[in-house]
Amino acid sequence: MELTTPTKLEYYDQMLKLQSKATLLLYFKGDDGRKALILDSTIFHPQGGGQPSDTGFVCVANSNHRFCVRDVRSKDGVVFHYGVPEDSSRESELEQGKGKEVFLQVDEARRRLNSRLHSAGHLLDVCKKNVGLGHLEPGKGYHFPDGPFVEYKGTVPPNELQNKQKEIEVYASVLPYEEAAQLCGGSLPDYIPPGSNPRIIKLGDYPGCPCGGTHVSDISEIISMKVSQIRTKKGMTKVFYTVGT
Repeated sequence: MELTTPTKLEYYDQMLKLQSKATLLLYFKGDDGRKALILDSTIFHPQGGGQPSDTGFVCVANSNHRFCVRDVRSKDGVVFHYGVPEDSSRESELEQGKGKEVFLQVDEARRRLNSRLHSAGHLLDVCKKNVGLGHLEPGKGYHFPDGPFVEYKGTVPPNELQNKQKEIEVYASVLPYEEAAQLCGGSLPDYIPPGSNPRIIKLGDYPGCPCGGTHVSDISEIISMKVSQIRTKKGMTKVFYTVGT
């Protein structure tokens, strides 16, 4: 199977959109036995960037038969929607659905939680500068509900760990390289190739950073954020956090 056309990512520009239409390009069973849909566009966020995937369902137009999306992944720009037909006896509607219009519905509660956790991770980058941890360099983030954290390069003195564990509008846009660098404090990470058009997330007046995830529209939707634990080991620091309910 060879697909060269990247899937259009609707959530890049419309992060609050939970319903959409698309065209079914392929329905197949992968080598791992999982069944998947490939569409020309999607509002489903695939797992990546420390954020879990969306779930929901896809329904062929003029049919009440649904494909339940349980996992979403991206490879070489193509998004794979993994799941199961709601009614296996009607699977032929998917097998014969190439070129047909489909309706997409993202699970709202899961999307909102994922977005709040991801935005809280970015907010943590801002907050750390205000409590004397500005020397820490952001690394990878884990924005899953089962223990979210952001890992930083740098350490916190053991005698300060306990004291540091204390309790805006969000801007997202795909920009030309030079303009994106300006919003990110004058430069971009090495993994962003010059001449590209990265997507930038920016909280209030603070410097932005490249990010492909979904986020809240303003930080009030996070409700509250609390640093639950800070661990320092081998030159790296992990800051664990929780969000309010």
